[in-house]
Amino acid sequence: MKNLFFFLSCLIAPSILFTQAIQDGQENRSGSSGIEGYTPSAENLEARAWFEEARFGLFIHWGVYSVLGDGEWVMNNQNISKENYEKLPALFNPTAFDARAWVQMAKDAGMKYITITSRHHDSFSMYDSKVTDYDIIDATPFKRDVLAELAEACREADIKLFFYYSLLDWNRDDYYPRGRTGTGIAGRQPGDWNEYIAFMKAQLTELLTNYGPIGGIWFDGHWDQMGWDGKEFSELKVDWQYDKLYGLIHELQPAALVGNNHHLGVIPGEDFQMFEKDLPGQNTTGWATSEDQIALNLPLEVCETINGSWGFNLQDENHKSNTELLHYLIKAAGYGSNLLLNVGPMPNGQIQTEHQASLAAMGDWLRQFGTTIYGTQKGPLKPTDDYAITRKGNVLYLHVLNPDLDKIHFDTFDGKISSVSSFESGKLLAHEKNRYELDIDLKEVPVHKIDRVVVIVLK
Repeated sequence: MKNLFFFLSCLIAPSILFTQAIQDGQENRSGSSGIEGYTPSAENLEARAWFEEARFGLFIHWGVYSVLGDGEWVMNNQNISKENYEKLPALFNPTAFDARAWVQMAKDAGMKYITITSRHHDSFSMYDSKVTDYDIIDATPFKRDVLAELAEACREADIKLFFYYSLLDWNRDDYYPRGRTGTGIAGRQPGDWNEYIAFMKAQLTELLTNYGPIGGIWFDGHWDQMGWDGKEFSELKVDWQYDKLYGLIHELQPAALVGNNHHLGVIPGEDFQMFEKDLPGQNTTGWATSEDQIALNLPLEVCETINGSWGFNLQDENHKSNTELLHYLIKAAGYGSNLLLNVGPMPNGQIQTEHQASLAAMGDWLRQFGTTIYGTQKGPLKPTDDYAITRKGNVLYLHVLNPDLDKIHFDTFDGKISSVSSFESGKLLAHEKNRYELDIDLKEVPVHKIDRVVVIVLK
């Protein structure tokens, strides 16, 4: 086993005092204090502005679990013992992996960044880690650092690279006390929580120093150590020591953005807020972030799957249609949020052809209508199944998602209107505006199954 403590002794411990008012204006209900008084750097604020304009990114869930073809939670769901699960790396040899092909696929889809799992809940590291042998270099016949290859390909293509990093761990003994998941996995022993924090700090240091400038760190698993009654989270059982973890990130790469998929209000030290499989303020999953916990002044990001699984699932054929995927992207932008759309590569390193086709179709649409998505802010009205609105200055882009409408009516629409026209043809559209209401005639707008875009210029 590689010597964790030797590695840590080589680190320069950051000692920084951060100052800031709680930037999101919301009460923090996470149970973690984070970095009290955190003030983002100028580089960080610039990165936030870029992120907020990017609007579309690629999520990649990939690990040795892909060998079993049953999703990334297979170790937990099938209660596979540590001993048996540790046989998987020897079977993982993705010789068809091509980092440049992946990055080009994302770029052609209109995506501006990629977020990939560096380490998931199964504890396996998908890069050359010096603080564990349980990684892609030491434990697989592949012996290539996929993160290094992706980092190089992303730099060449001007795509930003983010690293997903799991807080919870189903393999390491030092993830102790145990959380709510992985309780049926045999072979786990008691351990020391402080050693686990030290391990995570060491790995984060590797990710932040060995791969050039990165877009940020995407944490997941906080919720594993919180009580849950089926409706809401309760007390936090451990100290994640976010002041140390977040502080390390901001010290080593001030421009790197920190996000945490905890489903709660923003913790001081975080730079964007994420929402899993739910648009901001919605709760179809039953554990979404409540509307009163949405950050007021931070970039937002929604993550979603193309089918029903994050990791490769051989039997998941529940692929969303191109219309569904584009509507989700448009609605996310209407909420002022990015969409981080996931693929789960197969164990040979290839991405399913169905998912490649979906991404290609989205890229085709964005080449025509991307100006109504990229660099926009949320519209004056919340999206519905009929429409979503994005905004650039005094220009509103009304996306009509219901192809059956021949006119659209708004009960309340503030602002004086200079013109209303079709995005494609530029033809002026008949409309009627009184003090509160707005009616727009859509008969002159070319009908598309996916979307019709109307340009509303305000005075």
